[in-house]
Amino acid sequence: MRMLAALLSLCAALGAQTPKECWKNRYYGRNAEADKCFERLSYSSDPYVKAEGLWGMGYFDDANTTFRSAASVKKTAEVKTRWGRLFLERWNKGEAAKLFQEAMEADENYAPAMLGMAMVLSEGFDAKAVEFAEKALKADPKLLEAQELLAKLAVEDVNFEKAQKEAEKALQIAPDAIDAMAILGALDVLSDKPSTPWFGKMDAVNPVHAEGYAYVAQTLILNRRYLEAIEYFKKSLEKDPKYWKAHSELGISYMRLGMEEPARKHLELAYENNFRDPATVNTLRLMDSYKNYETFKAPGLEVRLRKNEADLLRLYFVPELQKAIATYEKKYRFKLQEPVKLEVYPEHEDFAVRTMGMPGLGALGVAFGYVVAMDSPSGRKPGDFHWASTMWHELSHVFVLSLTKHRVPRWFTEGLAVHEETAIYPDWGDRLAPPVLQAVKGKKLLPIAQLDRGFIRPSYPNQVIVSYFQGGKVLDYIVEKWGFDKVLEMMKAFSETVTTAAVVEKHLGMKPEDFDKQFLAWLDAQLKTPLEKFTEWSKRRMVMVQNVKEKKWDDVIKDGREIRDWYPDYVEGFSVYEMLADAYEAKKDEKAALAELELYAKAGGRFPANLKELADKLEKAGRQKDAIAVLEKLNWIYPVADADYHQKQGDLNMGLGRLQPAIREYEATLASKPSDPAQSHYQLAQAYLKARQNEKAMEHVVSALETAPGFKPAQKLLLELTSSPTTNSKQKKD
Repeated sequence: MRMLAALLSLCAALGAQTPKECWKNRYYGRNAEADKCFERLSYSSDPYVKAEGLWGMGYFDDANTTFRSAASVKKTAEVKTRWGRLFLERWNKGEAAKLFQEAMEADENYAPAMLGMAMVLSEGFDAKAVEFAEKALKADPKLLEAQELLAKLAVEDVNFEKAQKEAEKALQIAPDAIDAMAILGALDVLSDKPSTPWFGKMDAVNPVHAEGYAYVAQTLILNRRYLEAIEYFKKSLEKDPKYWKAHSELGISYMRLGMEEPARKHLELAYENNFRDPATVNTLRLMDSYKNYETFKAPGLEVRLRKNEADLLRLYFVPELQKAIATYEKKYRFKLQEPVKLEVYPEHEDFAVRTMGMPGLGALGVAFGYVVAMDSPSGRKPGDFHWASTMWHELSHVFVLSLTKHRVPRWFTEGLAVHEETAIYPDWGDRLAPPVLQAVKGKKLLPIAQLDRGFIRPSYPNQVIVSYFQGGKVLDYIVEKWGFDKVLEMMKAFSETVTTAAVVEKHLGMKPEDFDKQFLAWLDAQLKTPLEKFTEWSKRRMVMVQNVKEKKWDDVIKDGREIRDWYPDYVEGFSVYEMLADAYEAKKDEKAALAELELYAKAGGRFPANLKELADKLEKAGRQKDAIAVLEKLNWIYPVADADYHQKQGDLNMGLGRLQPAIREYEATLASKPSDPAQSHYQLAQAYLKARQNEKAMEHVVSALETAPGFKPAQKLLLELTSSPTTNSKQKKD
């Protein structure tokens, strides 16, 4: 009888419990009650209710299996949507989106399914997220999560005024909307208000609401305020030490700042407690791979390189970074307070791990305060990547973020970094790409006050690329019209947490709308010919491509001469420069072929084969200095481990008495595993001897003889060195 009574009591309890009640307990921080509630649900004979219970208890795999059973019985929009939310929580956006779509097909007006789709899209910074959230709210004006999502999306778009209004609307729907309170608190933090009432109100509703403080940290990360984000993740964990997602994100935040010991601690803690999202797993794998890297230190910098390419790349990366730091310290009138840490990844996926979850990236490099991560030249297709340009771009961010205390709009810091690429050398930086030209022609550029949106939530393909271009051109225009001091003035203003509109009005002396008109007129004048001729240029270029294939060289030359300068920035495959050079080569006109390749290089052409061919032609023409300049250009694009290539550069530099570049290139020859290392050591010893670095010369002549004991030229050089007073004096001191 007692067993029957207990069973009846359990059934009565089950009947009184619903998923909504359980989740409500969780919402208010009544976790003990929520745990009991979900446990009861897990005994339900209804597969949907059971799935909700298993989910609430953290048995995600079992919940997934049970949701599958529920969906086979109840093919309703509600079941599909809730199942999709489980997938979304467990890092499977693809399956989640599929289920939300199926739910909308079952009921086209089902608001929670529209909300789910908006949440999926928001994680990828997709502009359609706003559209789906608005549809959900239209279908159900009381859907609190949809209203809060609109506020969050406005925060990401840096439209803080709109975010405030959307969050206040959420509080009108539900006065205890804790996510809305977190959003309003985050807005106060982003605005540098000394205090905010919203965290106290949030704590009053749910005293253990760790997610609210984690949200504030996430918004700070999106605004590149990484140190502050760490403090809010810590507050999140004070509320709930078992909030494993915050442990993971805190670990990744430490990683971004190069603080690897605490990073590993929090990431491993999350992993050991079964929080194994892609960011956690991949970041731990990346940290494990650091045993395969080597770090080179110099005053003010550290460079981490993969061991199998470190000996070669250090010859270029370390001095170039030193040069860039010195240049920017003078230009920005600011001295960095910490060493710059540069990480160079030959595996693009490793670099991608460092940038996971960040919007608007050019996917070549990223700066987190004093830490810079970027692709290695070997991680990209030859000619597809200008590593030196990327490094200078990212280092500009280091200075600008430091100068502004990380309080600068994305468009400004990206635009300035793009401007700096071509300020160094005109052929550096990205060229005017066809999608950018089409966007300008189609009047798709954003107003300056809204330019950040183009980086964060693009509304059409290639808008991020277009926004990089526009930001760079805006800074070009400001420098041309007002001078670089005006840029420094604007930078200082942004450090006080003011809007783009306010800075433009105060420091450029005009309304943002007037700036837009003047800038667009200037840009249209700059691009007049390519804008007018692009369509015809495209058609005739394709005709040239066909004529090259058919070897109609006279026709190639006729068309090429006419259309080349209509769009001089096009240096990609089958550029007019290349086709003209091929045509002239076929007609034995070496001088004209050389001239076209020179124009190609001057315009920013980067394909290694073309640049090597140009260097060969220049050398044959007796223009050794120009040949060296082209090969030097190639070093900043693709310093491949090619012993013959570096040997040639060393020889050319030695021939002109340029000893330091010759030494570097002979060092690069050795790092490239030459077929005759004894000869390479010997040549390097000769270069060091001429540079009066006898100790280094001795080191390499000994290495040459260790490799080939009978190598007579090295024996002779050794005798010369041992009889040298300078060398003998050094040996006696040792």
